[in-house]
Amino acid sequence: MSSDIRLAFAHPEARAEASATAEPRDRISLSNHVVEVEIGAFQAERGVAQRLRFNVVVEVRPHPAPLEDDVDRILSYDRITEAIAVELSAERLNLLETLAERVAERVLQEPQAMRAFVRIEKLDRGPGALGVEIVRNRAAQPLRALDASGEEQAVHPLVVYLDNAMIGSDRLRPCLDRLQAEGIPVILCVGMTPEPVAETGHRATQRRIDLLAIEQNAWRLAALDPRCVVVASRTEIDWAMKQGQMIVWAPSKLILDATDGPNAPARDGLALALWLAEHVAACELRLPDGAHVPPGSHVPQTRLAP
Repeated sequence: MSSDIRLAFAHPEARAEASATAEPRDRISLSNHVVEVEIGAFQAERGVAQRLRFNVVVEVRPHPAPLEDDVDRILSYDRITEAIAVELSAERLNLLETLAERVAERVLQEPQAMRAFVRIEKLDRGPGALGVEIVRNRAAQPLRALDASGEEQAVHPLVVYLDNAMIGSDRLRPCLDRLQAEGIPVILCVGMTPEPVAETGHRATQRRIDLLAIEQNAWRLAALDPRCVVVASRTEIDWAMKQGQMIVWAPSKLILDATDGPNAPARDGLALALWLAEHVAACELRLPDGAHVPPGSHVPQTRLAP
C-alpha cells in the first residue's frame, strides 16, 4: 500500500504532520470522541440515535512565553468538545459534511487555532465506519460583517490581478469603474515594477527586494486613481472590505509573516495574487488575457473585460 493511501486512512494527526510546513505548529488532538445523536438524510435515520465518532486535530499558534502552567494561555481541549456539542444541539442535520464544516469553523474562531482537521464517522450504519474528513485553514475563513438589516454575513471579495500593460494604459480607469460598479469589495494585486530591480544573489535579501518592488508598483497604481488605497495587513484588508473600499495589496507583511505562504518566488505577483485570493476566501480571481495560474485552486478564475 502506498504512503498516499496509508495517509488517506490514517488518523488526522498523521495527516497534519505529513502536510505540515517547514516550521510545523504545535497540535492538540481529540481522539475517538463518541456521541449519540440523531443525524442523517435517510428515512431510516429519523427518530433514531446513532453513534458518531469524532477525531479532531487543531494546529495552534506557539504558546506565549512564559506559559506559567496557566490553562488560560492555551487552547483547551474543552473548546473542541464544546464546539461539537454546540453544533450538535443547534439543529438536526442531514449531512456529516455540514456538521464537520460547522465544527471546524467554530474551532477556528479560537484565537490560537490556525488549522483544523475534523473526521466524523457513523458507527452504526454498516459493518464498518462511514465518514468524512475535512481540513480547514483559519486564513481561509471568510470575514464576517453586518449587512443593512443587521444580520451577520460572510464577505467574499473580488481579487483582481492587474498587469503593467493595464496599469500603464488608458483602459485602467474604465476597468476600475466596471469593478466598482459590481458593488462588492475589490482587492487589486500587481506584479513587479517595470523598472529594473537590484539583484543581490542572496535568497533572503532578494525576496525582500522583490516584494518591495511589487509594493512600489502598488503605490504607482494608487497614484493613478484616488480609489486605490494601499493596504498591507490582514486587519487593514478586513477593515477596508467592511467599508466596501477598492484597495491595492502591498504583500510584504502578509507574505513574510505567513506560516503557510506561497511556494512560488516572491517576484511572481500572479502567484501571490492567487495565494491572497485563497487567504481571504475570495469569490473570484480575475485575470488579464494571457495570465494563467496553476490548476488546483479552489478560487474560480475569470477574465478581465477588455
